[in-house]
Amino acid sequence: MTQDETIPAWVDGRLTRVDKLDVHRRGLRHKAVSVFVLDGTRLLIQRRALTKYHTPGLWANTCCTHPRWDEDPATCAVRRLREELGITGLFPSFVDRIEYRADVGAGLIEHELVDLFVAEAGPDLRLDLNPDEVVETAWVDVYDLAAQALRQPARFTPWLRIYLSQHMDRIFGGTLASKG
Repeated sequence: MTQDETIPAWVDGRLTRVDKLDVHRRGLRHKAVSVFVLDGTRLLIQRRALTKYHTPGLWANTCCTHPRWDEDPATCAVRRLREELGITGLFPSFVDRIEYRADVGAGLIEHELVDLFVAEAGPDLRLDLNPDEVVETAWVDVYDLAAQALRQPARFTPWLRIYLSQHMDRIFGGTLASKG
């Protein structure tokens, strides 16, 4: 197994390297990182590549991933912004940690302990999408996005729906309050 095929997951209460697909088949609790890039109250969202093994073609937050073994979450956030979206020069700030469990289809479960990061960028942010990861991106007002996710949940990943319905204040609280 290569490093990219394993992720840090808890097995019998102990953090262990486990094959990524096995983690999701078994619904094991595992480490994750989610990044939210904002321009004022607008959030950069991505539509996942159609070749992804779960939730292909669904809209998600700017970037979400699993850290490598012993990788610092902030380093992971910067790395995946670059690898998925070609974003460089942004250094997201840690805002909180949450845990959620969600069925992502095809018999797979996400049970993540997620470190959440927020970064501010301007409308001139340069993107270079990795087609293996991302089909397209859009800038959407966070409050409009939350309403869209309620009206058309099938268009969005389960974790984005959870973030928007249960954790908006924890993720965006201080950031959006200063923009309003």
